[in-house]
Amino acid sequence: MKRLAPLVLAALLAGCGGLNLSRVQGNFPKTGTLIPSGNVSLAPSFSIPFEKLVFVGAYAGIAYLVLDPLAPNWEIEEAKIPDDRYLMSLQMKRYYAGGAGEARAVFHRRAAELVRAGDADGYEVLEYTESMNSSVLGSQRVAAGVIQLTRKD
Repeated sequence: MKRLAPLVLAALLAGCGGLNLSRVQGNFPKTGTLIPSGNVSLAPSFSIPFEKLVFVGAYAGIAYLVLDPLAPNWEIEEAKIPDDRYLMSLQMKRYYAGGAGEARAVFHRRAAELVRAGDADGYEVLEYTESMNSSVLGSQRVAAGVIQLTRKD
């Protein structure tokens, strides 16, 4: 999404490059409509009005920004606490299309990464909880846990 926003903004600004807004006073545009009339012919017997094509594109763009299918489902925040312990807090995207039951797997995957990064032999789960946070915009899955890295010596 962060890469898409500058491209959309650049396209919108490029479309405005031919407009001379310094001489425009009052309503814009003075005559006609902002979206030109016409059809996009996809086949000899099938065409779509340009106005509908613009609206469908706008709806698809808004849906993409809200759902963001390429973003990871879970956001992980972690804090190192004494004695080789880590507190992890996981939060799922508010609007998603799958991945609702994978909190524990994501938690263990991140714990294994911490084991490798900390040059430890393994880890022990000291605490783990899953719940739902409710808000006006809908519920959101959350999980939290504490692990302790284990060493042989």
